[in-house]
Amino acid sequence: MIKSAQTFSYLFGYLPFAAKNLAKFKKQKDKLSASEYSRLIHSEPQKWAGGIMKRTGSKVTVTGLENLPEGPVLFVSNHEGNFDIPVLLSSIPKPFGFISKKEVNKLPIIPSYMEEMNCVFLDRTDRRSAFKSITDTIDKLKAGHSVLIFPEGTRSKGNGLQEFKSGFMRIAKDAQVPIVPIAIEGTSRIMENNNNRIHSAAVTVQVLEPISTQEFSEAGAKAAQLVRSRIEQALGSLPSN
Repeated sequence: MIKSAQTFSYLFGYLPFAAKNLAKFKKQKDKLSASEYSRLIHSEPQKWAGGIMKRTGSKVTVTGLENLPEGPVLFVSNHEGNFDIPVLLSSIPKPFGFISKKEVNKLPIIPSYMEEMNCVFLDRTDRRSAFKSITDTIDKLKAGHSVLIFPEGTRSKGNGLQEFKSGFMRIAKDAQVPIVPIAIEGTSRIMENNNNRIHSAAVTVQVLEPISTQEFSEAGAKAAQLVRSRIEQALGSLPSN
């Protein structure tokens, strides 16, 4: 209970400071290049996410950062738990937005940052919204922004890798950007496996080698399975598995 209270107190207690900094950042937007502004905006969520993870008492081990290429990429990660986003924001130095359910818009401050981070909001109950989220993500990537997607669509809660929805392949193909697979393990042990109470856990993040546009184009209909199998192989290589 103590870790839960500390984590959620920090999560929402930090927001007024984040709001002030966002106002400062926006004033600098016209003076900075797109990449400079992305790094500036990313610095605040990265700091916030790092503070959250510190208060959970978890240890995050990251490997493969040398695999991060220059330019926009589509990050494709498995989705284990609610702490996947804080873990990845605090661990990946390359600025990125992500696809999020529209309910997040009800939170204070956070949606404003997400818009500046080039996140995409999705209404899962509306097919038109799902289609628009794909086109919006393609546009973000074409504009030079990296985006993270969880093709499982829902959290596995540590119960094994689920099937990947293939829509992300169209996004990468149309945007002509490489895919960077990410294998994340251990986040479900922070919250989901503890009756939603926060416990410390060992978390691993593996940034895998990029898959080029040529490689997944040649894979054709098997491209989604190619990405999934690489993540599955990385997860299977961990000692706990």
